[in-house]
Amino acid sequence: MKQLIVHCKEQVTQMALLEQGRLVEYTVERAEGTTLVGSFYKGRVVNVLPGMQAAFVDIGLKKNAFLYVDDCLHPHLEKQPKEKPSITELLQPGQELIVQVMKEPLGGKGARVTTHYSLPGRFLVYMPKADYIGVSKKIEQESERNRLKHLGEAIRCDEEGVILRTAAEKESHESLEMDIQYLREQWHKIEERAMDAEAPSLIHHDRNLIERFIRDAFNQEVEELVIDDERQAKQLLSYVRTFAPELGSRVQVYRGRDPIFERYGIADKLNKSFQRKTWLQSGGYLVWDQTEALTVVDVNTGKYTGTRDLEDTVYQTNREAAEEIARLIRLRDIGGIIIVDFIDMVSEKHRDDIVSELEERMKRDRTKCLVVGWTKLGLLEITRKKVREQVMNRMYTLCPSCEGTGKKLNSFLT
Repeated sequence: MKQLIVHCKEQVTQMALLEQGRLVEYTVERAEGTTLVGSFYKGRVVNVLPGMQAAFVDIGLKKNAFLYVDDCLHPHLEKQPKEKPSITELLQPGQELIVQVMKEPLGGKGARVTTHYSLPGRFLVYMPKADYIGVSKKIEQESERNRLKHLGEAIRCDEEGVILRTAAEKESHESLEMDIQYLREQWHKIEERAMDAEAPSLIHHDRNLIERFIRDAFNQEVEELVIDDERQAKQLLSYVRTFAPELGSRVQVYRGRDPIFERYGIADKLNKSFQRKTWLQSGGYLVWDQTEALTVVDVNTGKYTGTRDLEDTVYQTNREAAEEIARLIRLRDIGGIIIVDFIDMVSEKHRDDIVSELEERMKRDRTKCLVVGWTKLGLLEITRKKVREQVMNRMYTLCPSCEGTGKKLNSFLT
């Protein structure tokens, strides 16, 4: 059972996704600070750096965007030159072009942009210049993959590219045709705006937080969407009815006395899930430490003493930890390299089981993840695509006294 709970307050929207009553996704978005990922800009090349094979593009933000040479070449690998050209052959200072944001500005870095344009729909991703067909890896049945490839070829035109999403499984030709036609029209509007716009300027913004989730993940598995704002509920219902009218009855307005996040226990779940030390049900615990590019998770048995022997106690703790780590990585929206220091196990089978458990749990994550495997030091390495600022950075303000270290200089040294 999945439930989507939406809390609207002044200029802030918060969204929480529950699976079997457990909090698995949370995000927050301010009206004046909506996500940039997926947005299109008409930009101007400021400078070209052959030593970095990249260019900086002014798109109207505080920091110039970063455009790497690979994101200037043809999206289809087979149509790229055998030898990668210098960035100076592709771009010149002062040149104007359409770019799409693929990564938010993070830390002191500007946004990363691309010319590999893509527009996500409900069943497919439309790529106006890509010239290839792809099918979601989560669709495993070969006959269905082949059917979707044939449908993709049938509905695309000229050099268009299409990726059939997981939601396209068993969908009809008509559904996919309607999806691509809507996205094709959207792309033509973007091109028209770009012709009239002066660089730098925003020419297309992706949908807001709730609409993105509805587009990407609102399906038969989500039993209810509960929102505490009647005006926004009407807008959402209208949006849902445009592509999935059968799901309209699942949109409900919350009118309870208690705040919606308290009614569903989300406030308490959030507080527990974002602590540096998070407890496991058995009595074990996890410790989370983060740098800008790396997250380290330490697994401990804590109060759990087991019932059989040491190896079994360690294995059971690690197995429970693997399940919780997969959930919290997704909930905290952690990106980059993640290193997990599980408790040492003697059995090779137990080590393989932990990897399998993590891989299975992380399949539910809509962000691309990879369990790389065990390092020579016995640590487990995971990578997760880093697209936007972590949820924690939007929830909490850095302590001005310790600047995030959790430590303060002793008074006798000041």
